[in-house]
Amino acid sequence: MNFPFGFAGILAIAAIIYVARAIRIVRQFEKGLVETFGQFSRKADAGLVLLFPPFQSIRMVDMREQVMDVPPQDVITKDNASVTVDAVIYFQVTDPAKVVYNVANFALAAIKLAQTNLRNIIGELELDQTLTSRERINTTLRQVLDEATDKWGVKVVRVEIQKIEPPQDITNSMSKQMKAEREKRANILEAEGFKQAAILKAEGSKEAVVLAADGEKQSMILRAEGQSEAMKRVADAEKYKTEVVYDAIHKGNPTKDLIAIKYLETLQKMSEGPATKILLPLEISGLAGAVTAAAELMKDPQNDAKKS
Repeated sequence: MNFPFGFAGILAIAAIIYVARAIRIVRQFEKGLVETFGQFSRKADAGLVLLFPPFQSIRMVDMREQVMDVPPQDVITKDNASVTVDAVIYFQVTDPAKVVYNVANFALAAIKLAQTNLRNIIGELELDQTLTSRERINTTLRQVLDEATDKWGVKVVRVEIQKIEPPQDITNSMSKQMKAEREKRANILEAEGFKQAAILKAEGSKEAVVLAADGEKQSMILRAEGQSEAMKRVADAEKYKTEVVYDAIHKGNPTKDLIAIKYLETLQKMSEGPATKILLPLEISGLAGAVTAAAELMKDPQNDAKKS
């Protein structure tokens, strides 16, 4: 009586174990590869998957983007300088069947492939180019890896060079070179500053001289205009005086004696000028008598009385 009950219990436990192995859950970021008798039969998407063990089994493949570190390695540049290069590879599985069945160890294969191509790429560059061309190295390496891993069902999203370290002696030389370059730029800037200051000072002096000369010019023009105006006014006054005297003489019916006196005054003014020669009119002989008569009239009557 106990045997049938025990056998039923064993069957129940075996059934539970079989169902547990037959029902598998594929998560959202995974793909399942179902194998029947060890041969790939189908892909299983996210959700519940029903299997028939022990004839069928399933392999899970992570479809998320993943990162893989490339260990540092020594690389020789084109100009025979040794540098240590460390890189990181970002990749994503596009075909789970290929990544499982076409390559035994994808991570190891990708790392070795990256190291080999890093040596090839950097070996074509000189040290200065290597230090300043990280983007170029990243792009070239990504293209090479992407082409090589396409048959493995993997897409290389991007490659990043973490560090490029030259030897210590080269680093020291580069530091000295950079320091000398900074000092050179500082000296050039200082010289440019002195040059600009000298130019500005010279331009200021030039402008000051020009302004002073312009001021002197304007001053001389104003003085000349003032003197011209003064001379014009003096000439007008003399002309007016002459006209007044002329009118007075003619209105007063002057005698020859008065004319002779005015003539002598005119001769005195003419002699005060810069001329060294004085031209006398032809009628001077006719006026001589008048001058003599005027001189006689101007004598002191008292002196005549004393003489008598």
